[in-house]
Amino acid sequence: MTTAAAADTGGPRSGPGAPRPVALLLPGQGSQHRAMAAGLHPSEPVFAAAFDEVLDAMGRHGAMMRADWLAAERPEVPLDHVLRSQPLLFAVDYALGRLVLSWGIRPVALLGHSIGELAAATLAGVFPVRDAARVVLDRVVRLADSPPGGMLAVAATPERLAPYLGGQVAVGAVNAPGQTVLSGPGDELRAVGERLRADGLVFRPVPALSAFHSPALAPYAKGAERLLAAVPRRPPGTPVYSGYTAAPLTAEQAVSPEFWARQPVDPVWFWSALGALLDTGGRVLVEAGPGQGLAAVARRHTAVRRGHSRVVALLPARPGGPDADRAALTAAKAELRDEGYDIP
Repeated sequence: MTTAAAADTGGPRSGPGAPRPVALLLPGQGSQHRAMAAGLHPSEPVFAAAFDEVLDAMGRHGAMMRADWLAAERPEVPLDHVLRSQPLLFAVDYALGRLVLSWGIRPVALLGHSIGELAAATLAGVFPVRDAARVVLDRVVRLADSPPGGMLAVAATPERLAPYLGGQVAVGAVNAPGQTVLSGPGDELRAVGERLRADGLVFRPVPALSAFHSPALAPYAKGAERLLAAVPRRPPGTPVYSGYTAAPLTAEQAVSPEFWARQPVDPVWFWSALGALLDTGGRVLVEAGPGQGLAAVARRHTAVRRGHSRVVALLPARPGGPDADRAALTAAKAELRDEGYDIP
């Protein structure tokens, strides 16, 4: 991918009043829900082809994921389980990114949260998509052996939460000022939740059945670098802002098996990464994934509040069925046209 440039079927207008460049935001754990983006599968061939390619690369596992994704009743495996949430989020994020590219829009940057960073890297050419799908499957099969755990989104700073950390409970993510995610094994995290409640701190559970981004996952992430070392890797063709370093991926990081293998364990510094991205100039931040969690966070940033940058979400904020998916996409395309992009 290259910087924003006009294409035969779309792209930005040039000259005075040209649109701001697009940066993609790709969400991770917690944004998943049943049939997320399923309303686009029959009506958007580019989305469908990219989504299907990911699941097809996972073989029989992909077929089971598809069945649970669309299950009208109770799925065989809960959507919040690592075996479902992570691969399906990767598939949806990647497919939406491919859809944006098909409109002739060439993002100047990508920023993913957790599994969304792997989708961002794949869109930027670090991994071939079918190899990335194998990496995702290998990761979730390993993590499925970990003990039950979870995550709590707390309305407090990491400094305020320092007294509640210990054992294997850790800061899993800092998504915005006063928006910190704690992560850890089930029993330990429940005890922390009781203390938070007793002290009057506001929190909510993140939809997750694993202790993502905590030391609890370290033993189960071991060995992932073996497959990562065996698949093709190359530096990104478009800057990928990493939630793990709060800076653009270097060429060395992009091709490092150890860097990718540690991601389920290491904390996510999303707010710092977003700030680094927006420091480069005005952007149209397009959330390419289920829900509007990252869009809501981005709207809190000074660059957006002052109008220097803009936020567009491709899918509805809450699950609403196929019609809601299509309506949200139509609205997003209208916003991008308003910005100055000539898209189909």
